[in-house]
Amino acid sequence: MERKETIRGAYRMTGENNFYDGMITCSTLSGKAVCRLVWAMNKVENDAYLEKAMSGIPEHFSGKLLEVPVGTGILTMPVYQTMPEADITCLDYSPDMMRQAREKADRLHLKNVTFRQGDVGALSYADDTFDIVLSLNGFHAFPDKEAAYREVFRVLRPGGTFCGCFYVMGEHKRTDWFVRHVYEKAGFFTPPYETVSSLKARLDGMYTGVDMGNLKSMAWFVCRKAG
Repeated sequence: MERKETIRGAYRMTGENNFYDGMITCSTLSGKAVCRLVWAMNKVENDAYLEKAMSGIPEHFSGKLLEVPVGTGILTMPVYQTMPEADITCLDYSPDMMRQAREKADRLHLKNVTFRQGDVGALSYADDTFDIVLSLNGFHAFPDKEAAYREVFRVLRPGGTFCGCFYVMGEHKRTDWFVRHVYEKAGFFTPPYETVSSLKARLDGMYTGVDMGNLKSMAWFVCRKAG
């Protein structure tokens, strides 16, 4: 079975049954409404930037991967089902998010995924531990972004890949309004935020082979640590 078909089947098994999961995957009526209203995206566009963000994970990957934050696991547990030889660590600060992600892993019978509660700004792992660090929709929420960037770089081995996606400001006025007046007040997002140009400058200064782009207010990136 093709990898994408396997992932689609796994998505069906994980449920996509709560508001957050429906919004992140743009797969429910309410989720599609939020994607359109807040992010000015349809499902095709939503899937496109997520696919770009995860393109740094090769098929049949068998190394060590850190995902931070894992959230509810709706985006990645189905992908991890296609990587049975990989050693995967999923970290999140929220116990509730971790519980939901673990439940999805259990439904898919994943044996190679470890869950840890922790702070991306103070990772407990040794230098040069992971072959890939994946961060989907996390950096716009992290309160200490500078510490998060430093820690991700520190635990990534030379030659390793840092990939993911997050909100960047200045690309769509309606999205920026919702971020300031709704998401920040709810505690979901924390300023300051990158712009497309500031993120490119940061990644170019830290990594090599930076592949980066954006779709509306979501930036995606795949880059490598020199070594």
